[in-house]
Amino acid sequence: GNGYIEGKELENFFQELEKTRKVSGMGPKSEILPQRASVFSKKYDKNSDGKIEMAELAQILPTEENFLLCFRQHVGSSAEFMEAWRKYDTDRSGYIEANELKGFLSDLLKKANRPYDEPKLQEYTQTILRMFDLNGDGKLGLSEMSRLLPVQENFLLKFQGMKLNSEEFNAIFTFYDKDGSGYIDENELDALLKDLYEKNKKEMNIQELTNYRKSVMSLAEAGKLYRKDLEIVLCSETPL
Repeated sequence: GNGYIEGKELENFFQELEKTRKVSGMGPKSEILPQRASVFSKKYDKNSDGKIEMAELAQILPTEENFLLCFRQHVGSSAEFMEAWRKYDTDRSGYIEANELKGFLSDLLKKANRPYDEPKLQEYTQTILRMFDLNGDGKLGLSEMSRLLPVQENFLLKFQGMKLNSEEFNAIFTFYDKDGSGYIDENELDALLKDLYEKNKKEMNIQELTNYRKSVMSLAEAGKLYRKDLEIVLCSETPL
Protein backbone atom coordinates (compact mmCIF):
# COMPACT_ATOMS: atom_id res chain seq x y z
CA GLY A 1 0.00 0.00 0.00
CA ASN A 2 2.96 2.41 -0.35
CA GLY A 3 2.37 3.22 -4.03
CA TYR A 4 5.24 1.07 -5.30
CA ILE A 5 5.96 -2.57 -6.04
CA GLU A 6 9.43 -3.82 -5.25
CA GLY A 7 11.40 -7.01 -4.66
CA LYS A 8 9.11 -10.00 -4.21
CA GLU A 9 6.08 -7.89 -5.19
CA LEU A 10 7.61 -7.36 -8.64
CA GLU A 11 8.31 -11.07 -9.04
CA ASN A 12 4.69 -11.83 -8.09
CA PHE A 13 3.54 -9.36 -10.73
CA PHE A 14 5.48 -11.22 -13.43
CA GLN A 15 4.09 -14.54 -12.24
CA GLU A 16 0.56 -13.18 -12.74
CA LEU A 17 1.54 -11.74 -16.11
CA GLU A 18 2.94 -15.11 -17.20
CA LYS A 19 -0.31 -16.85 -16.26
CA THR A 20 -2.25 -14.34 -18.34
CA ARG A 21 0.07 -14.88 -21.32
CA LYS A 22 -0.46 -18.63 -21.16
CA VAL A 23 -4.26 -18.32 -20.91
CA SER A 24 -4.28 -16.02 -23.94
CA GLY A 25 -2.16 -18.48 -25.93
CA MET A 26 1.08 -16.54 -25.74
CA GLY A 27 3.95 -18.84 -24.86
CA PRO A 28 6.38 -18.00 -22.06
CA LYS A 29 9.56 -16.22 -23.01
CA SER A 30 12.92 -17.87 -22.50
CA GLU A 31 14.10 -15.72 -19.59
CA ILE A 32 13.48 -17.03 -16.11
CA LEU A 33 11.33 -14.92 -13.80
CA PRO A 34 14.00 -13.14 -11.68
CA GLN A 35 15.93 -12.19 -14.83
CA ARG A 36 12.81 -10.76 -16.43
CA ALA A 37 12.03 -8.70 -13.32
CA SER A 38 15.60 -7.43 -13.25
CA VAL A 39 15.55 -6.43 -16.94
CA PHE A 40 12.23 -4.65 -16.47
CA SER A 41 13.52 -2.77 -13.43
CA LYS A 42 16.59 -1.54 -15.29
CA LYS A 43 14.47 -0.36 -18.22
CA TYR A 44 11.63 1.36 -16.39
CA ASP A 45 12.97 2.35 -12.95
CA LYS A 46 13.90 5.82 -14.16
CA ASN A 47 15.27 7.12 -10.87
CA SER A 48 17.03 3.83 -9.98
CA ASP A 49 15.53 3.63 -6.50
CA GLY A 50 14.72 -0.07 -6.81
CA LYS A 51 10.98 0.62 -6.69
CA ILE A 52 8.43 0.71 -9.51
CA GLU A 53 5.42 3.02 -9.29
CA MET A 54 2.26 2.62 -11.34
CA ALA A 55 3.27 5.17 -13.98
CA GLU A 56 6.54 3.30 -14.58
CA LEU A 57 4.86 -0.10 -14.62
CA ALA A 58 2.12 1.11 -16.97
CA GLN A 59 4.69 1.72 -19.70
CA ILE A 60 4.35 -1.93 -20.74
CA LEU A 61 0.82 -1.17 -21.95
CA PRO A 62 0.07 -0.04 -25.51
CA THR A 63 -0.20 3.76 -25.59
CA GLU A 64 -3.84 3.78 -26.65
CA GLU A 65 -4.78 1.61 -23.65
CA ASN A 66 -2.59 3.34 -21.12
CA PHE A 67 -5.15 5.57 -19.42
CA LEU A 68 -3.36 5.22 -16.06
CA LEU A 69 -0.30 6.90 -17.49
CA CYS A 70 -2.58 9.52 -19.02
CA PHE A 71 -3.90 10.45 -15.59
CA ARG A 72 -0.48 10.31 -13.97
CA GLN A 73 0.98 12.68 -16.55
CA HIS A 74 -1.88 15.11 -16.93
CA VAL A 75 -3.66 15.39 -13.58
CA GLY A 76 -1.60 18.20 -12.19
CA SER A 77 -1.83 17.96 -8.41
CA SER A 78 -3.53 16.33 -5.46
CA ALA A 79 -5.27 19.67 -4.77
CA GLU A 80 -6.99 19.49 -8.19
CA PHE A 81 -7.90 15.88 -7.51
CA MET A 82 -9.41 16.76 -4.12
CA GLU A 83 -11.37 19.69 -5.56
CA ALA A 84 -12.94 17.36 -8.10
CA TRP A 85 -13.61 14.79 -5.39
CA ARG A 86 -15.32 17.30 -3.12
CA LYS A 87 -17.70 18.26 -5.90
CA TYR A 88 -19.00 14.71 -6.20
CA ASP A 89 -18.73 13.44 -2.61
CA THR A 90 -21.54 15.79 -1.61
CA ASP A 91 -22.47 13.94 1.60
CA ARG A 92 -18.80 13.82 2.77
CA SER A 93 -18.94 10.05 3.13
CA GLY A 94 -15.50 9.39 1.68
CA TYR A 95 -17.10 7.69 -1.32
CA ILE A 96 -18.52 8.64 -4.66
CA GLU A 97 -21.21 6.53 -6.25
CA ALA A 98 -20.39 4.64 -9.42
CA ASN A 99 -22.92 6.69 -11.40
CA GLU A 100 -21.03 9.88 -10.42
CA LEU A 101 -17.63 8.54 -11.44
CA LYS A 102 -17.98 9.54 -15.08
CA GLY A 103 -18.42 13.20 -14.18
CA PHE A 104 -15.53 13.02 -11.72
CA LEU A 105 -13.15 11.66 -14.37
CA SER A 106 -14.42 14.18 -16.89
CA ASP A 107 -13.62 17.03 -14.51
CA LEU A 108 -10.08 15.76 -13.94
CA LEU A 109 -9.44 15.47 -17.69
CA LYS A 110 -10.78 19.00 -18.28
CA LYS A 111 -8.52 20.42 -15.55
CA ALA A 112 -5.58 18.73 -17.26
CA ASN A 113 -6.62 20.06 -20.71
CA ARG A 114 -6.62 16.48 -21.88
CA PRO A 115 -8.85 15.85 -24.94
CA TYR A 116 -11.21 12.90 -24.80
CA ASP A 117 -14.38 11.68 -26.48
CA GLU A 118 -17.45 10.00 -25.01
CA PRO A 119 -16.43 6.40 -25.86
CA LYS A 120 -12.99 6.95 -24.30
CA LEU A 121 -14.51 8.47 -21.16
CA GLN A 122 -16.86 5.50 -20.88
CA GLU A 123 -13.90 3.14 -21.26
CA TYR A 124 -11.97 4.92 -18.49
CA THR A 125 -15.02 4.81 -16.24
CA GLN A 126 -15.58 1.08 -16.68
CA THR A 127 -11.88 0.32 -16.16
CA ILE A 128 -11.80 2.31 -12.92
CA LEU A 129 -14.88 0.44 -11.70
CA ARG A 130 -13.23 -2.91 -12.43
CA MET A 131 -10.09 -1.82 -10.60
CA PHE A 132 -11.54 -0.28 -7.46
CA ASP A 133 -15.12 -1.47 -6.87
CA LEU A 134 -13.97 -4.87 -5.67
CA ASN A 135 -17.06 -5.70 -3.63
CA GLY A 136 -19.48 -4.50 -6.30
CA ASP A 137 -21.33 -2.11 -3.99
CA GLY A 138 -21.21 0.73 -6.52
CA LYS A 139 -19.09 2.99 -4.27
CA LEU A 140 -15.50 4.12 -4.72
CA GLY A 141 -13.33 5.28 -1.81
CA LEU A 142 -11.13 8.37 -1.73
CA SER A 143 -7.96 6.55 -0.70
CA GLU A 144 -8.43 3.99 -3.49
CA MET A 145 -9.14 6.57 -6.18
CA SER A 146 -6.17 8.70 -5.09
CA ARG A 147 -3.93 5.98 -6.52
CA LEU A 148 -4.55 7.61 -9.90
CA LEU A 149 -2.15 10.31 -8.70
CA PRO A 150 1.64 10.08 -9.02
CA VAL A 151 3.12 8.77 -5.78
CA GLN A 152 4.82 12.06 -4.99
CA GLU A 153 1.49 13.88 -5.37
CA ASN A 154 -0.59 11.37 -3.42
CA PHE A 155 -0.58 13.00 0.00
CA LEU A 156 -2.96 10.34 1.34
CA LEU A 157 -0.15 7.78 1.04
CA LYS A 158 1.90 9.92 3.42
CA PHE A 159 -0.54 9.14 6.21
CA GLN A 160 -0.08 5.37 5.89
CA GLY A 161 0.96 4.09 9.30
CA MET A 162 -0.40 7.23 10.99
CA LYS A 163 -4.12 6.51 10.67
CA LEU A 164 -6.24 7.22 13.74
CA ASN A 165 -9.13 5.28 15.20
CA SER A 166 -12.36 7.13 15.99
CA GLU A 167 -11.44 7.79 19.62
CA GLU A 168 -8.00 9.17 18.73
CA PHE A 169 -9.44 11.31 15.97
CA ASN A 170 -12.17 12.79 18.18
CA ALA A 171 -9.58 13.68 20.83
CA ILE A 172 -7.21 15.38 18.39
CA PHE A 173 -9.99 17.27 16.58
CA THR A 174 -11.47 18.51 19.84
CA PHE A 175 -8.04 19.72 20.93
CA TYR A 176 -7.59 21.89 17.82
CA ASP A 177 -11.24 22.94 17.55
CA LYS A 178 -10.95 24.91 20.78
CA ASP A 179 -14.18 26.88 20.34
CA GLY A 180 -16.23 23.75 19.57
CA SER A 181 -17.38 25.14 16.23
CA GLY A 182 -17.09 21.78 14.47
CA TYR A 183 -14.37 22.95 12.09
CA ILE A 184 -10.72 24.03 12.07
CA ASP A 185 -9.01 26.62 9.90
CA GLU A 186 -5.81 26.47 7.85
CA ASN A 187 -3.52 27.57 10.69
CA GLU A 188 -4.99 25.01 13.06
CA LEU A 189 -4.58 22.31 10.41
CA ASP A 190 -0.94 23.34 10.02
CA ALA A 191 -0.33 22.79 13.74
CA LEU A 192 -2.27 19.52 13.71
CA LEU A 193 -0.18 18.09 10.86
CA LYS A 194 3.09 19.12 12.49
CA ASP A 195 2.10 17.49 15.76
CA LEU A 196 0.92 14.33 13.99
CA TYR A 197 4.25 13.95 12.20
CA GLU A 198 6.26 14.62 15.35
CA LYS A 199 4.18 12.10 17.30
CA ASN A 200 4.92 9.45 14.66
CA LYS A 201 8.60 10.46 14.47
CA LYS A 202 8.34 11.17 10.74
CA GLU A 203 10.28 13.90 8.97
CA MET A 204 8.49 16.52 6.90
CA ASN A 205 9.99 19.65 5.36
CA ILE A 206 8.23 22.99 5.02
CA GLN A 207 7.40 22.48 1.34
CA GLU A 208 5.81 19.08 2.02
CA LEU A 209 3.78 20.53 4.87
CA THR A 210 2.57 23.34 2.64
CA ASN A 211 1.55 20.90 -0.10
CA TYR A 212 -0.25 18.53 2.30
CA ARG A 213 -2.09 21.41 3.95
CA LYS A 214 -3.18 22.75 0.56
CA SER A 215 -4.43 19.32 -0.50
CA VAL A 216 -6.41 18.75 2.70
CA MET A 217 -7.83 22.28 2.62
CA SER A 218 -9.20 21.53 -0.85
CA LEU A 219 -11.90 19.66 1.08
CA ALA A 220 -12.75 22.74 3.15
CA GLU A 221 -15.76 24.98 2.69
CA ALA A 222 -14.96 28.71 2.72
CA GLY A 223 -11.76 28.03 4.65
CA LYS A 224 -13.53 25.82 7.19
CA LEU A 225 -12.40 22.20 7.42
CA TYR A 226 -15.21 20.30 9.08
CA ARG A 227 -14.82 17.22 11.25
CA LYS A 228 -16.24 14.83 8.65
CA ASP A 229 -13.88 16.08 5.92
CA LEU A 230 -10.73 15.63 7.99
CA GLU A 231 -11.98 12.29 9.28
CA ILE A 232 -11.92 10.92 5.72
CA VAL A 233 -8.20 11.74 5.46
CA LEU A 234 -6.93 10.78 8.91
CA CYS A 235 -9.07 7.86 10.08
CA SER A 236 -8.17 4.22 9.55
CA GLU A 237 -11.71 3.42 8.47
CA THR A 238 -13.99 5.60 6.39
CA PRO A 239 -16.70 7.00 8.70
CA LEU A 240 -20.29 5.81 8.31
